[in-house]
Amino acid sequence: MYTDLAGKTAIVTGSSKGIGKAIAERFGKEKMNVVVNYRSDPEGGEETAKNIEKSGGKAVAVKADVSSEEGISALINAAVENFGTIDVMVNNSGFNGDEVLPHEMTLEQWRKVIDVNLTGTFLGAKEAISYMLENDIKGTVLNISSVHQQIPRPGNVHYSSSKGGMKLMTETLALDYAEKSIRVNSLAPGTIATESNPDLEGEAKEAQLKKIPMKTFGKPEEVAAAAAWLVSEEASYVTGATLFVDGGMTLYPSQLESN
Repeated sequence: MYTDLAGKTAIVTGSSKGIGKAIAERFGKEKMNVVVNYRSDPEGGEETAKNIEKSGGKAVAVKADVSSEEGISALINAAVENFGTIDVMVNNSGFNGDEVLPHEMTLEQWRKVIDVNLTGTFLGAKEAISYMLENDIKGTVLNISSVHQQIPRPGNVHYSSSKGGMKLMTETLALDYAEKSIRVNSLAPGTIATESNPDLEGEAKEAQLKKIPMKTFGKPEEVAAAAAWLVSEEASYVTGATLFVDGGMTLYPSQLESN
């Protein structure tokens, strides 16, 4: 646990399930105030909020589309109205999109992924940083990326492009605001055992495990633990970095086959 986080306020986008839910609930254990965000799952959002409060934190669940300025503004306003400030912004909302070869991809398919993953992250970071600058807050922005910011994902050029863009966005934002003591970092999970992951059973599971040197899938709680560290004072000298939580997936495990 990180005692400096107690009483601080965080917004976690896409926190009604999966990795976002785990991060929000870990923040609850850190006794933080958390704005839980959902788009189409009010029950999941309320469940996350209740779990946070059971752990000793405070929470409010807010419906918002993070790909729009209005949605991000709603989250910022909820944080200020309910908790008085914003210390941490976690841009977690993400969308995989359809698996389709680029020459068959429609502009709508491309835009849907880019709008949520890249534009949503930009808007979240922009508005949070604006608030931090206006109120002289030495805050933190954490972007939830993917191993596919480094590893190409065949049939998913929209997704890989969005995550590759997120990498350089994180680094550029970190450079732009380092002198203001606003830290910006990324977390890049590998294959995590969440309810929405299609690679957890049968032949798909075995194929996916071959890509992971540790031969196991990650847990959302393991990503959340890394998130808590990155937004804490324990990581006060870390900015512009990507922390991979991937069981070694980015270490090119195919090289093991040649040994």
